Amino acid sequence: MFRLDLIENFRNNFNIFKVLGPVEWVLAIIEISIIAFVIYVILAWMKNTRAWFLLRGIAIIGIVLLLSALFHFEVILYIIRSLSFFAMIAIIIVFQDDIRLGLEHLGRQNFFSKLIPDIKLAKQTSKENIQEIVEASFAMGKVRTGALIVIEQNVSLEEFERTGINIDGEITRQLIINIFEKNTPLHDGAVLVVGNVIKAATCYLPLSHNQNISKDLGTRHRAALGVSEVSDSITIVVSEETGNVSLCHNGGLKVVKEEKQLTKELMDLIYGHEEQGKEQNDLLRTMRGWFK
Repeated sequence: MFRLDLIENFRNNFNIFKVLGPVEWVLAIIEISIIAFVIYVILAWMKNTRAWFLLRGIAIIGIVLLLSALFHFEVILYIIRSLSFFAMIAIIIVFQDDIRLGLEHLGRQNFFSKLIPDIKLAKQTSKENIQEIVEASFAMGKVRTGALIVIEQNVSLEEFERTGINIDGEITRQLIINIFEKNTPLHDGAVLVVGNVIKAATCYLPLSHNQNISKDLGTRHRAALGVSEVSDSITIVVSEETGNVSLCHNGGLKVVKEEKQLTKELMDLIYGHEEQGKEQNDLLRTMRGWFK
């Protein structure tokens, strides 16, 4: 019975295409393209998370379901139908972190940024303070002192700030180096920079769920990737093992060899973001003028 219904539904859906006019065909192609794009984006995101293994499991169950329908395995079909509702609830509970990350990733996309611009701009870190952070990072790299410095952008990092110790200190090369000095009370965890202030130290960050991260990367690098996956923050990591300085943003990690290169990268990320925000606010003011 299940097989006959499946075949009949397929035939009915296929017959619809025979009566479509030119306009309906164009709309159908657009609709299919949108669905295909959404599926591609979801699969591309899932490929680097634990949800990829979930998808493989669902595919196996789907194959079993199809074979059961073709060969009339009624008991298997009954079991799958009976457990499907509870399975969906279990999936949501077990993979709630991955679902949240996926929705946050979707929300950070700029599909409608020109139509719905951001009103609030992040407090920008000054060029002088950027230079202080860069110099401190490479100074620590030379003596292989591990460090993790997170610079907040538009997405608030207050939830991570609360896990650390409040500093509210001026950004200086000496202070940053002293914080991460080995065997000091504040050296473990991340330093959070908000605007032109070192807001907190010893902050705990979420670890990345990316399954393709190199096994050579330690906890600091995984934490840097983790916070970049849930925010638009910029993170500088100094490896305690190699002394390498790395820059992490938007789920990507790259090693930076020279101070000038790191300074340029930070300037582009911070002040490029600022210019984009200004353009969005100019557009918002223009749109408001239209409706006065």
